[in-house]
Amino acid sequence: MHIGDVMSRSTHVQARVSPELKEQADTILNAMGLKTAEAIRLFLQQVVNTGGLPFQPRTKVANADTIDAMKELEAGGGKVYNSPEALFNNLEKE
Repeated sequence: MHIGDVMSRSTHVQARVSPELKEQADTILNAMGLKTAEAIRLFLQQVVNTGGLPFQPRTKVANADTIDAMKELEAGGGKVYNSPEALFNNLEKE
């Protein structure tokens, strides 16, 4: 099979994403040795192979420590700092 054969049997897929999302994804994919187009082909092949999304969609969720800290602040506990410098100064003292 020649490259020309593959190109003549291909179709074009177009999607709109924010520049920030594409840049973030490109950074990760490049570190994996993949180009965006290759990752999209892999994704689509996995959709076919699994008969659906190849992952469980979910929102970003804070980890347990972050959730505990947010609850503590909501209850009036914890420490609040006016600047990152004040936070780091306090951490250095502890």
